[in-house]
Amino acid sequence: MTGHSGATRSEADALVAAVRDGLLQLADPAAAPGMQQYMRSEMPFLGVPKPLRTQLERRLVPDHPLAAITTFELAVRTLWDEATYREERYLALSITGNRRYRAHLVPQLVPLYRDWIVDGAWWDYVDEIAARRIGPLLDRRPGDLEPMIRAWSADPDRWLRRTAIICQLGAGKATDLVLLSDCIEAAIDEPDFFLRKGIGWALRQYARVDPEWVRAFVRAHPGLSPLSRREALKHIGAG
Repeated sequence: MTGHSGATRSEADALVAAVRDGLLQLADPAAAPGMQQYMRSEMPFLGVPKPLRTQLERRLVPDHPLAAITTFELAVRTLWDEATYREERYLALSITGNRRYRAHLVPQLVPLYRDWIVDGAWWDYVDEIAARRIGPLLDRRPGDLEPMIRAWSADPDRWLRRTAIICQLGAGKATDLVLLSDCIEAAIDEPDFFLRKGIGWALRQYARVDPEWVRAFVRAHPGLSPLSRREALKHIGAG
């Protein structure tokens, strides 16, 4: 992004600096290697667990309000793009879901989330974006989001495809079943673990609403992988 005013840059930089300083103060070098190993991350960790990151966010966000969406996007993009430690990216993502910024959950930010899905390329980022950013946006603005999600379901990038499959995890009775079916069917023959697991997860979640629909879907799709089938029927059985 270019052409930002000095005030915009200053406000964004202030939040970025506060997040970095706060994380450094909370760092636990003894915990960091284990966290990095668990997440199979090339980027190192500082060793700051989620509860402490949440406390830090709650403290810093009110002190650094970013009313303009351009300033908000600049701050979180900077945190992500210039991250030295994985926790910086976690905070960037978490801030986009902060209740103070509900008004900033708009289609304008979809390119940001797409960048993070492709760049992050791992489940810890992708699943949060899919279920808690893209899914709610689909609910609010289906006309804007549905064509994009359909495009993602056929994209060569597996993480965009996984996002398309699992983005309705929180939709409940409002789940667009045609969209869900189409996104699953687009990946049904894929051998990729994360796609197969995502299919099973999406079906298992919707089974909380309509278990018979899920059973019928599984019966109608014998090409589902054993993993997807097992996950889909985990709590309801084949019937």
